[in-house]
Amino acid sequence: MSNTLPLNNQNGTESTTRSFVKAVSWRLVAFVILGVISYLFTGSWKETTLITLAYNIVQIFVYFAHERVWDRIRWGRPDGVELPHADELEPAEAEMIREHLRELGYIE
Repeated sequence: MSNTLPLNNQNGTESTTRSFVKAVSWRLVAFVILGVISYLFTGSWKETTLITLAYNIVQIFVYFAHERVWDRIRWGRPDGVELPHADELEPAEAEMIREHLRELGYIE
């Protein structure tokens, strides 16, 4: 099974696509919670809908920006953890990796 979405960048940081999908999924959870709380306070489906939609639309982009900033902060991450680049591998090592990826179904 191949993964069609770019989930990680070459430098080991999260891709923009992954950050955005995480932001949307988190906002869906928050959407439900805020909707329930808003309705308990207002008793109006119209006001609940307006409050919940406006807040969550703004929050998707705020959370996305927050994730992208934190992805660039090195604090709390282990130092010196890097994967070898393809030009650092011996041909036999590269073939062994390709074979393993074939076995897992990532490449043909």
